[in-house]
Amino acid sequence: MEEDHLEQTRSLIAKDFDLVKTSSLIEAELLEAIANRVAEMIEENKDLLLSYMYRLDIDEGKILFALSPLANEPAHVALGRLILERQKQRAITKLTYKTPKLDDWAF
Repeated sequence: MEEDHLEQTRSLIAKDFDLVKTSSLIEAELLEAIANRVAEMIEENKDLLLSYMYRLDIDEGKILFALSPLANEPAHVALGRLILERQKQRAITKLTYKTPKLDDWAF
């Protein structure tokens, strides 16, 4: 992942999941931080976690599979991976389609 995409992804994840000190994390460490936060949310407030995932527009089928016994990894890691992948997609979109500042528009 390119550095500016990674930086944007870190920023989105830090904001959405109340994580601090994400600015220097590599992708694997970021996944671990997300997975740990997801594990906390599964225990404390699963509805809030699912609400976040819905707001991030993560495919419901993927979420259900990640929570099923058929998943290849623990639920918190699988959900963390889905979140990271979606946030990477959002970061790429934000960097690709930047909105011009209003003061740059000519009326």
